[in-house]
Amino acid sequence: MKIGELARRTGLSMDTIRYYERIGLLPRADRNAARQRDYDPSILTWIAFLRRLKTTGMPIRDMVRYAALRAQGEETAAARGALLTHHRAVVQAHVDELHACLDVLDTKIAGYAGANREDVNHDPDDQRPGPAPDAERRQ
Repeated sequence: MKIGELARRTGLSMDTIRYYERIGLLPRADRNAARQRDYDPSILTWIAFLRRLKTTGMPIRDMVRYAALRAQGEETAAARGALLTHHRAVVQAHVDELHACLDVLDTKIAGYAGANREDVNHDPDDQRPGPAPDAERRQ
């Protein structure tokens, strides 16, 4: 498939596809008789995987390292597994942090749902500093 169709099917721009090729994330495409890139359809699966890595926050340098290991063949399976295992731990820590944030938001939302009009302006969880205790005495 030509680069335009690959771009359309993956949602990547043609510039991004060329960039990914240049840095080694995508293998160099074969060229047809007109010297245009001619991608094998199997690249769609690889690009989908790269998008998942990007979505989960894997740094591009690690994606390039993974791609280079993949290109070297089966003897790099352990190294690729280790790279993905490390990345999974990073993703899991981020997911755990997001779950904790959701718990706080759910608690706050539930509090507002049950709050009366006076409570809306007074938030006991508000961490902004108030007046110093002796400031009231000076006034």
